[in-house]
Amino acid sequence: MTPTLHRVVAAWLAALFLVFGLSAASAKEAEPAVADPVLEARMLKIATELRCLVCQNQTIADSHADLAVDLRQQVRELLQKGMTDKQIAQYMTDRYGDFVLYRPPFNRLTALLWVGPGVLLVAGLAVLVLVLRRRSRMPQDRFDAEEPEADEVPQGPRVS
Repeated sequence: MTPTLHRVVAAWLAALFLVFGLSAASAKEAEPAVADPVLEARMLKIATELRCLVCQNQTIADSHADLAVDLRQQVRELLQKGMTDKQIAQYMTDRYGDFVLYRPPFNRLTALLWVGPGVLLVAGLAVLVLVLRRRSRMPQDRFDAEEPEADEVPQGPRVS
């Protein structure tokens, strides 16, 4: 091999080692296996009912965000203290508001979340029915492509 080819190969190898070395350095440690599988099962059940405050469309059981990991650990600690599932949900609600619950309760502040989709569906269906009724009452010639009539055709200069 030529010295130039050696340099190119060495540069590529250095780049590969750099890329793989950086990705390995940023990898997180796996969570330790729990000593009490019953406690872990309860924690996962509660975690599926709590929303990740970072991701917002995932539960803290599904999220890998640092805050979700911290909240799962906090739920474990609260379970180890002997709190019930309802007490933990109330603790999280007191701290983060109803938004932390994946299924918020029905109250005056969340009524739009629960009723809004149904109202929009009914409104959309009502508009559809009104449009279809109006179209059925229109004469058929309103739906044909308009062709210009003979007197409306512009007359240009005639060449004979």
